[in-house]
Amino acid sequence: MKILQLCKKFPYPLKDGESIAVTYLSKALNELGSKITLLTMNTKKHYFNVNELPTNYNHYQSIHFTDIDNEVKPLDAFLNLFSEDSYHISRFVSPDFEEKLIQLLQADDFDIVQIETVHLAPYIPIIRKYSKAKIAMRSHNVEFEIWQRIADNTRLFPKKWYINHLTKKLKKYEIDQLQNYDMMVAITQRDLDLFKKLGYNSKGITTPIGLDIDDYRPNYKTFNKELSLSFIGALDWMPNYEGLMWFLENVWPQLSQQFPNLKFHIAGRHTPSSLMNLKMKNVKVYGEIPDANKFINAHSIMVVPLLSGGGMRAKILEGMALGKVVLSTTLGLEGIEAKNKKDVLIADTPKEFIDAITFALKSKNRLNKIGHNARDFVSENFDNLSIARRLGSAYEKMLNLTPEPQ
Repeated sequence: MKILQLCKKFPYPLKDGESIAVTYLSKALNELGSKITLLTMNTKKHYFNVNELPTNYNHYQSIHFTDIDNEVKPLDAFLNLFSEDSYHISRFVSPDFEEKLIQLLQADDFDIVQIETVHLAPYIPIIRKYSKAKIAMRSHNVEFEIWQRIADNTRLFPKKWYINHLTKKLKKYEIDQLQNYDMMVAITQRDLDLFKKLGYNSKGITTPIGLDIDDYRPNYKTFNKELSLSFIGALDWMPNYEGLMWFLENVWPQLSQQFPNLKFHIAGRHTPSSLMNLKMKNVKVYGEIPDANKFINAHSIMVVPLLSGGGMRAKILEGMALGKVVLSTTLGLEGIEAKNKKDVLIADTPKEFIDAITFALKSKNRLNKIGHNARDFVSENFDNLSIARRLGSAYEKMLNLTPEPQ
């Protein structure tokens, strides 16, 4: 199969869930025999110098990109209030990207165009015009649902009103696009079921984030030392920032008082200066760190206090693959059917977080087992080759490439 993969940001380095999801699936599809071409936006916010790609990032037939500046601009955001367009989507409309897409579609006969996230749905008419390829929408989450959850958790009325306004337009766009795909490739079964409830009635498959477990080397020795907590996540993504601040304000003060020697380590790209200058006892803020796996591996418990968001959290899978004890909200574990006190720890309220960490500190002998269970769970359920094999078979069936049984 020839697959053209469209991305809204360069899928490297592997420092966020989207890049991890894109890279591991495309690697596995290539390993299974598909020829994949990448066309990606190289945005100002997530700019990557392509010359710095490692030599082993070689699973694409070719890589094409267009530099764009789609940062939120106050004037554009204000003017969008008087437009029916979704500001979440319109920021990704680029004539240069369209021109590059047309060139690729005219130069090769692709079987599948795999669009990573609804932000690139505006290019579907171009694909239909210049190609006979089937269009697969790989939806990393239900976008409008993320923003609705953020709005629900926002207290300041003007901000709440504005987010709700943007969310309504995003929801309309996302629903309107549902009939334009030949296949919906959803990250979780829950998301696929919701899209069907909203009106999607074509082919669909669940394709979760997959990992190559051999890329993750666990350090179980952390369970033999004084336990420490870690948080890692891009802090310009509102759900991460919102959840972390909730934890610092509602959980950490009591936790620190109850366990005065407990330390909390925070890392993440685009850490705001207010957090970098945070003065809280036993809380250390690193900002962006060079090696996420090394950071996660240095601490025994990985805290994921998500209150909003959607799809699947790659960082949870990475923490589990590294044999860490992940302490997450129920929402954070959407799409990951791990069991409390067997594979992970689960908490949703300040009291439940404190109880879970109390359990961890008083039951150190059980944490090593949970860490091993976590790694086994990822290996059994989120292997990238197994996931890619199922998707490849679904593509072949859609293209009528699967031989009929004799």
